[in-house]
Amino acid sequence: MHGAGAEALSVSLWIAIAIIILCVALSAFFSGSETALTAASRARMHALEKAGDRRAALVNMLLARRNRLIGACLLGNTIVNIGSSAFTTSILVSFFGDSGAFYATVVMTVLLLVFAEVMPKTVAINYPDRASLLVAPVLSVFVAAFGPLLVGVEIFVRAVLRLAGLGVGRQRSILSGHEELKSAVDLLHQEGGVARADRDMFGGLLDLNDLEVSDVMAHRTDMLTLNADLPQQELIAAIVAAPYSRLPIWRDDPENIIGVLHAKDLLPALDASGGKLDALDVESIAVKPWFVPMTTPAQDQLQAFLKRKTHFAIVVDEYGVVMGLVTLEDILEEIVGAISDEHDLVVEGVRPQADGSITVEGSAPIRDLNRIMGWSLPDEEATTIAGLVIHEARAIPDAGQTFTFHNFRFEVLRKSRNRITLLKIIPAAVEKGEAAAR
Repeated sequence: MHGAGAEALSVSLWIAIAIIILCVALSAFFSGSETALTAASRARMHALEKAGDRRAALVNMLLARRNRLIGACLLGNTIVNIGSSAFTTSILVSFFGDSGAFYATVVMTVLLLVFAEVMPKTVAINYPDRASLLVAPVLSVFVAAFGPLLVGVEIFVRAVLRLAGLGVGRQRSILSGHEELKSAVDLLHQEGGVARADRDMFGGLLDLNDLEVSDVMAHRTDMLTLNADLPQQELIAAIVAAPYSRLPIWRDDPENIIGVLHAKDLLPALDASGGKLDALDVESIAVKPWFVPMTTPAQDQLQAFLKRKTHFAIVVDEYGVVMGLVTLEDILEEIVGAISDEHDLVVEGVRPQADGSITVEGSAPIRDLNRIMGWSLPDEEATTIAGLVIHEARAIPDAGQTFTFHNFRFEVLRKSRNRITLLKIIPAAVEKGEAAAR
């Protein structure tokens, strides 16, 4: 009888230990599942679901009901943790008496902390997508089975929070969708998953919504225009010598743009006139100029270019004064970077120096400089680097003056009238290196 009792006790003990191990394993499952699904990439799951992955569809379904998902994980964790603690306490109390409760607390704390919390969550946070796909089928069954209970708990929690003055409805994100996308791509670039060129291209596409035509146009001081009253031979010679295919034509006053001449229209006109330059009327082959406000969003201007099937527009301010010109290429360059062909002029606007500094023409756009050098100078208040210096200095500086802001030192090297034409820029890291060397 004594042997049979001992054998029965031994069997009961092993059953209890098996139940404890099972409870710890289930606790690890619920803890890891919650972490994995919370950290899973919604974009990857969406792509996998579109490709026909049923497990990804389950993940998206669970994430769409995030409150219920968390409630299910907490419910499962609570049940198995309490169960495992109760079994362990009963076993150790039967062996060690009242002190067994203390031993049970220590043992279960170690087991649950290491094997049911830290270990599964570490695995889940390192492989969130893979773990989510693995646990989604099982967890979806658990959520469905305890659905009514979870709905009741969710309603009760919302009611309590509402009494406390806390709303739990759908909250708006601090960042816009475009900002979140841009931040995600920038983070992937920092982690090495996206090349810098791809990040810049994607960021440029998203930034079109924040840019106006005035941010991408060629300023009127950089415009090449033609006087329609010039002799025909001089006018044609200027067209041939120009590095651009489209040229604005004015009469009486440079502000009075009367047309835009496309160089490719010149050859058919010359052929029609029998090669006689005097018989050629340049104004007759010019197209009517298209004027657009400088406050037009770049995205809208891009769509307008595509709709009108034209690539060239004159930019004016609110008073109708010509401020510059914008082309389809100017807008596309905000996305893909500088577009050059065999006829483009090579402008050395950015020249790195041996000491780590760079010299920059004052007219260099800040966005282009950031793209080339990998900097992050602000471009909200100014378009060009000279404009940034003037904005920060609150004055038009003279040659030789230096300023330090945004972790850079700016030295004005050359000035023409009221325009800063050449700057020297020294990054703070380079400047600190020079100071340490001295």
